[in-house]
Amino acid sequence: MRVIRYTEEVITEFRDAGYWKDETFYDYWARNAREMPDKEAVVDSRYRVTWSQARDLVDRMAYRWVEMGLSKGDRILIQAPNEVYAFLARIAAERAGLVSLLVYAYMREKELSYMVEKMAVAAVVIPHVYRGFDYLAMHRDLRKLSPNFRYIFLLSEEVPAGAPPDTYSLVRLTAGKTTENPAVLEERRFDPFREVAFLTSTTGTTGLPKLVEWNIAPRLCTSKARNDIWNLGPQDTAAAIAPFAGGAAGTLTYFAAPLVGAKTVLLEEFTPGKALELIQKEKATCIGVVPTHLIRMLEQPVEEYDPGLRFIRSAGGYLPPDVAQEAERRLSAVITSDLGTQDVGSVSGCRVTDAADLRRRTVGRPLSGNVVRLLDEGGNTVPEGEPGQLWFRGPHSPAGYYREPESTVFDPQGWTTTGDMVKWDAGCLWIMGRAKDMIIRGGQNIYPAEIEGLLQEHPKIKVVAVVGYPDREFGERTCAFVVAKPGETVTMEEISGFLRGKRLASFKLPERLEIVDNLPVVGDSGKVDKKVLKERMARNAG
Repeated sequence: MRVIRYTEEVITEFRDAGYWKDETFYDYWARNAREMPDKEAVVDSRYRVTWSQARDLVDRMAYRWVEMGLSKGDRILIQAPNEVYAFLARIAAERAGLVSLLVYAYMREKELSYMVEKMAVAAVVIPHVYRGFDYLAMHRDLRKLSPNFRYIFLLSEEVPAGAPPDTYSLVRLTAGKTTENPAVLEERRFDPFREVAFLTSTTGTTGLPKLVEWNIAPRLCTSKARNDIWNLGPQDTAAAIAPFAGGAAGTLTYFAAPLVGAKTVLLEEFTPGKALELIQKEKATCIGVVPTHLIRMLEQPVEEYDPGLRFIRSAGGYLPPDVAQEAERRLSAVITSDLGTQDVGSVSGCRVTDAADLRRRTVGRPLSGNVVRLLDEGGNTVPEGEPGQLWFRGPHSPAGYYREPESTVFDPQGWTTTGDMVKWDAGCLWIMGRAKDMIIRGGQNIYPAEIEGLLQEHPKIKVVAVVGYPDREFGERTCAFVVAKPGETVTMEEISGFLRGKRLASFKLPERLEIVDNLPVVGDSGKVDKKVLKERMARNAG
């Protein structure tokens, strides 16, 4: 299946510039098996496999799928917690020429029905039962949605009585000798430039997931760039504390770590105690978490552990600055920040060696090959030092929405936007806020993130959110919602004086202060729900 938007001209451009290579992810697993066969590759609570063992398992898995009649380009859905066999199934799908989609274990019929039908799924890899939920029963019903749906592969050693026909134990299926005919698999090799190799999911405007198609070359390009800014190497051990199905842990463990021969450790089920024990036991040097994980870990006596961490990748939600500072202090590890989405790809990232103020205030420098423009509402480049909407083009982006070329977010030249208002800061991108969150006071633009970033440095403030509220005279005015640190009080005079000391323009100073015990958040993302705050101010304005 050819990718939607990458023309031969663009492919040649990125190849000639050295950003795209004629490589696949499997090539790195095979290299590691040759060069470090006895070094551990992937570990969970039940299985520990070396690079040579991992390669053999991947080859056997892929070869069995070919023997069973799955054709190149068939779609396979992998729904699983953090487990070795699920981790290997994804790279085995690439090896067999199957287009894979990895999804969270918590997804249920509503989201999966759309995916199974849209993809015309041919096979799934699932647990039988996980956290008391029967995945086999659910996928038995989902099977009706795709006429191509033939196989169910279980992440267990046994197939239960009464299972649907063509249900197999993936563990037993891959036992035995490695295939003696590797040429069969070489014929299935994906063209890393032109063929769809895997899908990722995002959330569409209707609430249903949208599927994003990827050729291998751009994702390999991004993984190499991440390794560069993380200084990741074969001496590292990367731990997936969050599900590897998501970007927070998946980017670090599945995509990046194998490229440098780093070991991956999988935490099957999160508790803060189990996470800290795993990090200490496996001597993890870097972890992938969502903010909730980090917050709960810091509620534990982390000083009793000796984690030996070097850096923490937190993604998938808003990480309050006070939590980031506490984590760096108590875990003796730096926290990275970056910018990217499933829809448009990766834009930028901070180096682990960057100063703390840059890592906390900005999302780093554009990744190698990305060209960034900051534009005003008329599409004109903004003056240097002024904020504008971020547009970028480069070799780190997906090919488009799966089977929806009309829904593209890229223009004909490959430019796209994240929707963020940003400005340059010491060569890095400083996000000022979403374009929709901009406050217009008397014709002057105010970007909430600029004020929030400064107020987070105030010694009495734990967390802050800035929103606009309607005003008859100026159109909008600015309100700061503040959660004070325990035992502290904050006044409007203190805030104004602090911001003036930071040389902030007077028209940007908040004109109203609301002291609150906590801020509303969107679901479990940890991101502040500014819509709720705006509605509150609209009701109370005047």
